[in-house]
Amino acid sequence: MSSQDSDLEKTEPASERRIEQAREEGDVARSRELAACVSLVVGGLLLWGMGASLQSALALLMKDTLSFPRALAFEPALLLEHGRAVLARVLWAMLPFGAIVLAAVAVAPLLVGGWLFSTKAFLPKFDRLDPIAGTGRLFSLHSLGELGKALAKTVLVAAAAFYVVRSQFEDLFALASLPVGAGNGVLGHLLFVAFATLAGVLALVAVIDVPWQRWQHAKKLMMTREEVRQEHKEQEGNPEIKARIRAQQREMARRRMMAEVPKADVIVTNPTHYAVALRYTDGRDAAPVVVAKGADDIAATIREIAAAHAIPMLEAPPLARALYRHVEPGEPIPEKLYTAVAQVLAWVFQLRAGADPERPADIEVPAEMDVLPVPVSQG
Repeated sequence: MSSQDSDLEKTEPASERRIEQAREEGDVARSRELAACVSLVVGGLLLWGMGASLQSALALLMKDTLSFPRALAFEPALLLEHGRAVLARVLWAMLPFGAIVLAAVAVAPLLVGGWLFSTKAFLPKFDRLDPIAGTGRLFSLHSLGELGKALAKTVLVAAAAFYVVRSQFEDLFALASLPVGAGNGVLGHLLFVAFATLAGVLALVAVIDVPWQRWQHAKKLMMTREEVRQEHKEQEGNPEIKARIRAQQREMARRRMMAEVPKADVIVTNPTHYAVALRYTDGRDAAPVVVAKGADDIAATIREIAAAHAIPMLEAPPLARALYRHVEPGEPIPEKLYTAVAQVLAWVFQLRAGADPERPADIEVPAEMDVLPVPVSQG
């Protein structure tokens, strides 16, 4: 098998993003067998717990229904009103039982797959109308599995029913000859045995169906290697696009930095490899600030802008290297460079005052500040 064919086979487990997308579309693992089992058990337990009160209420309602004044038989309107009142009492008596059963029916499917509300699940899917695709789904592995499961469940339920009837055969026939009280007890026992057997069968089916549904859902969401790579690209971004974006960001930052050069008071150079633009405004800056810096081509551009705006430039290689290494544009200089930068600014301020001061020479910086990696062109 070629590597291209293997890339098209679904061999990779679904990613978190794939699972989340499936949930957004309403596609989660569900077990109808578990929901049916839970609903049956809840309904049976409610009947066992509330059966006596329901029986009393319904017996009383039946008595009231069948015993009414003779005049009602000749007044259709009154008879209809009496019927409505009786029906309302029946519904009110059944309300707690019905509400709890409905809640169980609604909550039971959430036991596998959790809570999910998706409007996409309600949207029409016109591809379902394709008869060819429909035929393919009809004979798919999933459909055959569902058919086998339904047949197996039918066989199990039928076997359980046959077992209950056969084991209780004599009691069933004896009901006709028993008094009402004793017959009710025997009938209740028979119904309990039937209910317990059916609930046990459905519980067995649910125990098998839940992992099966989870496995089926996970298998359906599996991805090919190509899909994994494509998703990784979408999440991480195309390397070429990311490199282009980073280049654009660097260019924008460079333009913003160059726009600050005319605001500088002095340019400290290496003289050719590095150039650092410094600004100090009394009352605004707590310490001198580096407004721009660069190496090689960028350094040359800074010097050109400085020359165009008549900004003084001073060759001080150790200070230029230290400023380039330790200070980013927009940051104030460190305290260890205060003395060295003060000499430079003193020279600049004398120039502004109209004097002709001697250029500072041999400006010293702390040895640990004058450490640079191998210069790398930023042009």
